Amino acid sequence: MSGAMSWPFLRLYLLVLLYFSANSLLNVIIPLQGGALGATNTTIGLIMGAYLFTTMLFRPWAGQVIQKFGPIKVLRIILILNGCALILYTCTGLEGYLVGRMLQGVSTAFFSMALQIGIIDALPEKDRSQGISLYSLFSYIPGIVGPFLALGIWQSGMEYFSIVMIVIAVSTGLFGYSARIDRKEKANSSNETESNIQTFASFGELYKNPHLFKCSILMLIGSIVFGAATVFVPLYADQIRNGNAGIYLGLMAITVVVCRFTLRKNIPSDGKWHSGFMMITMLLLALGSQFVSFSVTGGVVFFYIGAIQMGIAQALLYPTLTTYLSFVLPKFNRNILLGLFIAMADLGVSLGGVIMGPLADIFTYSIMYQICAIMAALMIIFSYDNRKVFVD
Repeated sequence: MSGAMSWPFLRLYLLVLLYFSANSLLNVIIPLQGGALGATNTTIGLIMGAYLFTTMLFRPWAGQVIQKFGPIKVLRIILILNGCALILYTCTGLEGYLVGRMLQGVSTAFFSMALQIGIIDALPEKDRSQGISLYSLFSYIPGIVGPFLALGIWQSGMEYFSIVMIVIAVSTGLFGYSARIDRKEKANSSNETESNIQTFASFGELYKNPHLFKCSILMLIGSIVFGAATVFVPLYADQIRNGNAGIYLGLMAITVVVCRFTLRKNIPSDGKWHSGFMMITMLLLALGSQFVSFSVTGGVVFFYIGAIQMGIAQALLYPTLTTYLSFVLPKFNRNILLGLFIAMADLGVSLGGVIMGPLADIFTYSIMYQICAIMAALMIIFSYDNRKVFVD
């Protein structure tokens, strides 16, 4: 095997699988534990949202730090921090969960940037979309069995939760310590001040650069919907006759994994904006959210069909936009701008808990998911652009 499927890259994908396996458990257990302790949807949303909100804050600097010190040095430090966060969950309550989510957020900001920048820099242009898709694919594989394992832990007793968290922390650290990422270029440390200024100046590119602006808005809204599904489905499933959160999240994860593997060569990797492709993706997201909303009266079939539709949209949206930006963003600050874009994805998932939690408290879960469907439907129109080529 060669290119994105060669052994050095497969090792990186396996590390991604281990790293994100903890989240597949925490995404189910924290909402259930919070509900059992009497926490409101607003509180649960804040705790869950703290993870990627913190990630978002650290993203813009992650690429710069990695470029200066090297991905391996940063990766080893980050895996230690991540291990501390996972162990913290085993000995604290809701307050500790909040701190743990924030520590995980810092870790993920640097971890994901190190691997994604390494993949983009190491692969030829024609293989970029495959590499990014496979990275995303392996980050979702734990979501296939994780929800079922989380529900089993929840029903059997939280003492098993502590054992699993410690095992994941240790195994991820040991496997990550042996990882290798080749660097094609080394940063010039004498330009550190200039780079810092460039980082702050790059924030303005979120609205000045039309490519980054369009992709960021699409990713933000899409991530809000994904975040709302991840955070509140474990609680919403109880309101649906025969509904099962583990089946929903597992089905969604399976769909993401299958689509990202089978469709990885169909994701555009030519630096062109494909309006039809993006409009269909956002249509699937809108339908998925609407089906989930309607399932409380329509039945569990709509619930699970919504999971499949959301899974397809999630499989396509992130790698498509990331690959497109890797072509059209200026090379001199591409890493920083990619960090800003990924930060918008983080912000969206975070807002999916922080904003949608109060809406679920004020209205119902069903109405909250219908609001998500309306937001996604508006993005169908926003996705359209009659210019086929954006590259200047």
